[in-house]
Amino acid sequence: QEHLVESGGGSVQSGGSLVLSCVASEFTYRTAYMGWFRQTPGNEREAVAAIDGDGRASYVDAGKGRFTISRENAKKTLYLQMNSLKPEKTAMYYCAADTTLRKLPSTSLWGQGTPVTVYS
Repeated sequence: QEHLVESGGGSVQSGGSLVLSCVASEFTYRTAYMGWFRQTPGNEREAVAAIDGDGRASYVDAGKGRFTISRENAKKTLYLQMNSLKPEKTAMYYCAADTTLRKLPSTSLWGQGTPVTVYS
């Protein structure tokens, strides 16, 4: 059964950068689409960005402008490059995978999350 493991989170000063990674135990039809989500206490998880197996990326408001999603299929790894971070980007970041883009928000395949704290 596939599983996802995130890493790369941490504390960074406002204006700094982080690169999150998400390694999949295997790439199958279930990891055709992968994405990053974020969640803050008391709030619902929200989408940041998603990418298909050919590298076509899409971003929602939470990820536009300063975030870049990418994947290395040979390494079974998903990335999120986050630049010019601001304190409001502080959250737990999760990666997810599913067979279609539409299914991502409700997928059952999630990582455990990696925390990002941006301090001013």
